[in-house]
Amino acid sequence: MVTKATKDEESFGGDWTVQKLNILKGYLDAYTTALKRQPFSLVYIDAFAGTGYVELGKGSTEARKFIEGSATIAVKIDDKQFDKLVFIERDPRRCDKLRKIQRENQGRNIRIENCEANDFLVGMKENWSNWRGVLFLDPFATQVQWSTIEKIAGLNALDTWILFPTSAVSRILPLSRKPEDIKAGWAERLNRIYGDGSWRELYSRNPQMNLFGVDEYERAPGVSGLVEIYKDKLGELFGNRFLQKSRALKNSNNSGLFEFLFCVGNEAGIGPAKKIAEHILEHM
Repeated sequence: MVTKATKDEESFGGDWTVQKLNILKGYLDAYTTALKRQPFSLVYIDAFAGTGYVELGKGSTEARKFIEGSATIAVKIDDKQFDKLVFIERDPRRCDKLRKIQRENQGRNIRIENCEANDFLVGMKENWSNWRGVLFLDPFATQVQWSTIEKIAGLNALDTWILFPTSAVSRILPLSRKPEDIKAGWAERLNRIYGDGSWRELYSRNPQMNLFGVDEYERAPGVSGLVEIYKDKLGELFGNRFLQKSRALKNSNNSGLFEFLFCVGNEAGIGPAKKIAEHILEHM
């Protein structure tokens, strides 16, 4: 069960939010610098763009503050600016605030899409041969579908940061450790996240018993097992383009909220992209 404090931190942000945004900013800075003499046009896609700002804290005005969100950070990258920025946001009120960023940066190619992120990404039909870019998948909960991840992997163009919602997924799982106890609707949601029933591996028993004569499970329990299964799926899909190293983002109670994961867009960039991402994950 997630505590109220944890839910507040998920809604309003905390230290984990700052970590996430620092990692993203560090990568965008390094990425655009590395490609500024390459012949490609560069695009940044923010699939859950929000308003461009993030509220930290809750309560009195003195306890709250706003920091620049991912959309604002991407616009301000200036060593080599992105040639196009696409902000996807389902909430029309948040889109109105994104349009303020658009107005403040007239002359920049900023596209705002008021739609469902999975539908937009799966439906992209652009010719990517002359484009490279970064995609930021930062859902509020369990919105990212595996079909979207498959689409992105097949483009061979977008370095992708995925915020995997370990806390939200773990709340769906039955406490009984019996997958048959999960409600059909929740099982279907997990199938969409993982692309199949691989999440059930969390409950697979080892055919051998431990020293105490008790059945052991093949996967680590809870959050670590969920992340392990998802990483295995990403490794199968992206191959060597998937970076095994990731960052667990935790709340003030040291409970896992998200896992920050990285996949390289194009095989030609595997070496430098993974080196940059791994360094940032370790030191930021």
